[in-house]
Amino acid sequence: MKTWHLHTLRVRYQETDQMKVVYHANYLNWFEIGRTEWVRQAGISYREMEQKGLLLPVTHMEAAFLQPAQYDDWVTVCTCMTDMTPLRVRFESVIVAGDLASVHGTLYRGDDPPGESLVRGATRHVWVNAAWKPVRLDRELPEFYSKLQALVQGEQPSD
Repeated sequence: MKTWHLHTLRVRYQETDQMKVVYHANYLNWFEIGRTEWVRQAGISYREMEQKGLLLPVTHMEAAFLQPAQYDDWVTVCTCMTDMTPLRVRFESVIVAGDLASVHGTLYRGDDPPGESLVRGATRHVWVNAAWKPVRLDRELPEFYSKLQALVQGEQPSD
C-alpha cells in the first residue's frame, strides 16, 4: 500500500493553451509541487535540504496524458515515493480531477489515489552534493533518510 500526499490546485488561465486545456509542460511543474509537498509532509523542506548541501535532480521523467484539465478546474496532485534507496528515489505522480484533499485530507493510503486520473507519471532522482557528486542520504543526513523512510512506510515522521 502506498502513502499518497494530496495537494489541490485550481487551474490558472496562464496554465492553459490555445485549445483551452492545461499545456502539457505545466503538469511537470505540478509533479514538482507534489514532490516538494510530499517531502515537506515528511518534515523536511527543500530549502533546508539544499542549505545542508544536498540536491535531488531529476534523472528520468515520464508522463501519460489521459484527460485534459481546463481553466478554473480543481485538480489534485497525488504524489508518493515508490522506490527509495540511500542513493536514488522514484516518485509516482497522478493528477486527478477535483479537490480530493478537502475530502480525504493531505495523506491517503492506497494502491492508487481515488478519483478520475487525468495524467499519470513518474520521476527518478539521485542524491548529489553541491559539486554534483552522488552521495548516500543515509550517510550524509541520516535523520532525513529516516523521516523519508517513515513516510514511505505509511508512518507520520516525528520531528
